[in-house]
Amino acid sequence: MAQLAESPPPELQRALEHPSRTVWALAWPAVALNSLQVINTLLDRFFLGHLPRSAFTALGGAMSVTFLTFSIAMALSTGATAIVARAFGARNPDEYREASRQSFGLSWMSGIVLGALTVVSAPFVSRLMMPPENQEAIRLMSGYLIAFGVGLPAIFIIQTLAGSLRGIGDTKSPMVISGFQILLHIVLNILFIFPTRTWNGMVLPGLGLGVVGAATALATSAWVSAISYAFYCRKTPLGQAASFHVPAPDWTKRILRIAVPAATMAVLRVLSLAVFSYMLKYVPNSSVAIATLPVAFGIESIMFMPSFGLSMAASALVGQSLGMKDPDRAERLGWIASHHGALVTLALSIPIFIFAPQIGNILLEGKPELVAEVALFLRYLSVTEVLFAYAMVTMGAMQGAGDTVRPLWISVFSLWGLRVPLAFVLIFPFGLGATGAWISMSVTQGIQGILSLIAFKQGAWKSKKV
Repeated sequence: MAQLAESPPPELQRALEHPSRTVWALAWPAVALNSLQVINTLLDRFFLGHLPRSAFTALGGAMSVTFLTFSIAMALSTGATAIVARAFGARNPDEYREASRQSFGLSWMSGIVLGALTVVSAPFVSRLMMPPENQEAIRLMSGYLIAFGVGLPAIFIIQTLAGSLRGIGDTKSPMVISGFQILLHIVLNILFIFPTRTWNGMVLPGLGLGVVGAATALATSAWVSAISYAFYCRKTPLGQAASFHVPAPDWTKRILRIAVPAATMAVLRVLSLAVFSYMLKYVPNSSVAIATLPVAFGIESIMFMPSFGLSMAASALVGQSLGMKDPDRAERLGWIASHHGALVTLALSIPIFIFAPQIGNILLEGKPELVAEVALFLRYLSVTEVLFAYAMVTMGAMQGAGDTVRPLWISVFSLWGLRVPLAFVLIFPFGLGATGAWISMSVTQGIQGILSLIAFKQGAWKSKKV
């Protein structure tokens, strides 16, 4: 077993002298990558905006499944980041290499199982989530989920290896590899979604798969990226992280001790969204209400995108600092990241609140009813987006410490104790329809932010063992 270093690694020594600069040194590649992802999402919505409305309705129904499986992948990467970062801060290469290798094996197996379940259950889930009179949306959603399920093992690999790289302070490599994946996804979207057509005298080839083509493009680009991550990691301090071995029981318990609460939080969050979407089946003009979700969430990602990057930076820096036995530095870096996330989110929320209808028109030309609903939802979300930014970064910091239990309870209370019941009351007894759903989501994401700030301030996460 390697001994603890007498002095901090150079990366953490710089954190002593320039904490804000250190936070952004790790955060900016993640922010840049998330910016590309936002552009990718908005282009995805723009491309699908040229299809019949049933395509958006199908995508809105599929979101519950895609969010759920992606969130479980993120939960496993949380375990990898926390253990790798703690070992990296303690200058223990044997530990962080083994942690990354064991996390890879667990993630690979989980991706295969969940991918198979997604493919098999796609027809049943589609009938459950879609309005029964919209048979076209049911068919499209089923096809989308089948194509998405094929790419799930790759998505799990990407998240875990990227999480391990962040644990050793490398956020630039994920930016490059996943950035290439996003660019490839955009190109494949154009080829797979649209049929062969003529543009300015040029013949543009296409498969004309519509919304199913969007999922096929995602799965294809994910596999290319996963293979790239696997080969690249061999050239990093992680070594043979991408060599598959059945994970050892003791390591499985160690990773899952962090990942299970994070995964449970993700499952509860997505199930609340599924119930949320299910209630929208019974509001007036339900197809429009369900179609609003993917568009509004895509635009909302512009607002929280910097906080997501800062959350990743906080997670790595907090874990590394605790590995050095310096919880005060961990707390200081966590607060700096969260305050910066809130300020940037505020700067982005104001113009989106003002110009929500215009933004919706750009993506959804010729669909005025859907534009109006998207703009209304966005304005409600904008009001509490700063508090949501605080929740995102402080939860990321606590998870980097290996404390995933407190974020879990905050989510349980915010989503199931408040959001779902409030949405039900506002939609049905009060008769507010979709507007009641939008109000409940805005209010509860604000409450989630307040609770996260309180939990981070209390500091119990500093004593978490991984």
